[in-house]
Amino acid sequence: MAEGDTGLEVGRARVLHPGPLRWLRATGWMVLLFLVFTGFYGGIQFLPKSTPLDALKVLAACVAGFAVYAGAVRLAEGRWPSELKLSHAPVDLLVGAAVGALIMALVIAALSLMGVYQISGPHGGSPWKMLNIAIQSGMMEELAFRAILMRLMMRAFGAWPSLIAQAALFGAAHAFNPGATIVSSVAIMIEAGFLLAAFYMLSNRLWMSVGLHAAWNFTQGWLWGASVSGTPRTPSFFTSEPKPGAPEFLSGGAFGPEASLPCMIVGTLVAALVLWMAWKKGNFKVRPDEPSQASEVGAGVS
Repeated sequence: MAEGDTGLEVGRARVLHPGPLRWLRATGWMVLLFLVFTGFYGGIQFLPKSTPLDALKVLAACVAGFAVYAGAVRLAEGRWPSELKLSHAPVDLLVGAAVGALIMALVIAALSLMGVYQISGPHGGSPWKMLNIAIQSGMMEELAFRAILMRLMMRAFGAWPSLIAQAALFGAAHAFNPGATIVSSVAIMIEAGFLLAAFYMLSNRLWMSVGLHAAWNFTQGWLWGASVSGTPRTPSFFTSEPKPGAPEFLSGGAFGPEASLPCMIVGTLVAALVLWMAWKKGNFKVRPDEPSQASEVGAGVS
């Protein structure tokens, strides 16, 4: 494998070209993209979410957002975004979805075996509302936090600062949800912020993180019928909730399983394993600049 094929692809041309103040250019571009696409995501949240047709509309809106991102990257960075490479999307989405569903199953099982959660059902509730929520959060939050924030912070400041900062911001983004506490925000930062970033770093693509995020939310909210990040429950197959008097640090309280001790343990262990795999693969390094590109810029500023 050639040297230029190793490391994480974070952009190397046009607005991200080698030269003075690259970190500042990357940061400005990151802020602009983040504001645009969080605004776009906010608009999607107003779409109705109760029917199969609604699911198609939400999916179409998210796909349109991804297409706009690809076009913006092509114009400003001089590349088609490899992080959205479609040939790998089906397998990556399935792998991510399987991991997300398995993690949540392990968490709910642990909560039940510990005696702090009660599960009732099945009820056969409609899955469409939760599926819509899972699609929009899985696609648009991963685009904003991993493809934009993490990638461009890595361009500006390196792997570890970007990894920690995006996880902290992801936790902070959930701080105003119903039932949120300092513990729940830290839990989201560690078990989800690092976990989702780990799969992006491992694959050099966004699709595993999208599948994991969407399946995590869907199985938690519809299959198990638990509160997702403190939001009100939707119609579900089972219903899972803390038993009266259960310690909040064990059960997650009103915020749901994501703030529970089992979720923090399972999510953190998986994140650590996948981050180690990404490090062994060499993806804690940025993919090097093309020698000719760097030399041309150097010649222009010498």
